[in-house]
Amino acid sequence: MKSEYKKVAVGGTFDKFHSGHEMLIRKAFELADEVLIGITADSFVVNKAHEVESCSDRIRRLEKIINEYNKCYSIIEIHDPRGTAHIDPELDAIVVSHETEQSAININQIRLDNNLKLLDIIVIEWVLADDGVPISSTRIRKGEIDQKGNLLE
Repeated sequence: MKSEYKKVAVGGTFDKFHSGHEMLIRKAFELADEVLIGITADSFVVNKAHEVESCSDRIRRLEKIINEYNKCYSIIEIHDPRGTAHIDPELDAIVVSHETEQSAININQIRLDNNLKLLDIIVIEWVLADDGVPISSTRIRKGEIDQKGNLLE
């Protein structure tokens, strides 16, 4: 079956990997023959107020999950919100959450300035926890919910 796009990008920190991350990744693989996954480098998250799992641990976890898709992919460490999406001429689309949609808009502005084709921006809906509030790594870290959105308090 032919995919809608040849190459799609998706990116994030993917800390405390949860159902929202899973949906983002799944959508990218559903849409494309090839997926470029940007994962924030340790140097990019060093100033976070909380501890983030090491990049190598996050990549290892991602690889276990995405191998089931049996499609071409690459994982790169990114050092800023753009990764390589603003300069990669092979990209057709980018999959984002509402939280990161503005980054995709900024990427397209840079692509426009560089005479590259604009990316289709695919925004996925929030994945909600049992309480109707979006699942997030922050909520998991605080012990409010688990990775599936089940309430813990």
